[in-house]
Amino acid sequence: MTRHHHLWIGGALSLLLLAAALLSLVWTPYPVDVIDVANRLAGASPDHWLGTDPYGRDILSLLLAGARNSILVAVVAVTIGVGLGVPLGALASAAGGWLDELVMRLSDFAFAFPALLTAVMITAIWGPGAVNAILAIGIFNVPVFARLTRGAALGLWRRDFVAAARLAGRGELAIATSHIIPNLSSLVIVQVTVQFALAILAEAGLSYLGFGAQPPDPSWGRMLNEAQTFLFIAPQLAILPGLCIALSVLGLNLLGDGLRDLLDPRLRRLRQ
Repeated sequence: MTRHHHLWIGGALSLLLLAAALLSLVWTPYPVDVIDVANRLAGASPDHWLGTDPYGRDILSLLLAGARNSILVAVVAVTIGVGLGVPLGALASAAGGWLDELVMRLSDFAFAFPALLTAVMITAIWGPGAVNAILAIGIFNVPVFARLTRGAALGLWRRDFVAAARLAGRGELAIATSHIIPNLSSLVIVQVTVQFALAILAEAGLSYLGFGAQPPDPSWGRMLNEAQTFLFIAPQLAILPGLCIALSVLGLNLLGDGLRDLLDPRLRRLRQ
């Protein structure tokens, strides 16, 4: 427990986030789109455990459903990054030359447009929405995984097992898919947890600015936006979704740190 406390704490917080999202699929105390103006800004009570928002909606229900929305956006966005970035990075490291240079320069170009700026451009063309937020975050994740894969793969191409595979008549593509990418799996898994946390944070930021999920779809970021006017009247409206975002990001970062210690034998030896 002491040696892997980051892994245990991060795993517990991440499981809590996942449990909230799964629970919202089958149950919430109240429907998230039901407005009850008569009970607006109500405090915690047996009927509403965490109170209600300015529209009379149950805060606990919104938080549970917001977890589902955050996980959905993060999963799809990170999948886009892994699905495109890892093959591009592996291809660049295998081919070298002009193709490697092209992939890296395209990555530099993509890094010049953060998720927020990409979301603004996409919104200007297609309008705001969760799909456009996913697309913006996913595009930003592609060069992250491409650079990570390419940098790690360059070292693997000089290893003895690659030379042995070449002597056995294996082609570059076959070596990349059967030897290089599998040996990068632990590194990619750790980066996935980090990018997952950043995707949740980015989704909350985009929704806060109005570029993410639109009403009536719940979002922690939009809950923060709606709470601005009531900070001194009902501070829990901002504290609760902010706490959910902070704990989710903290849990995933601790999980990534713990996985890095567990999967990287060099770090494991250094910390013993």
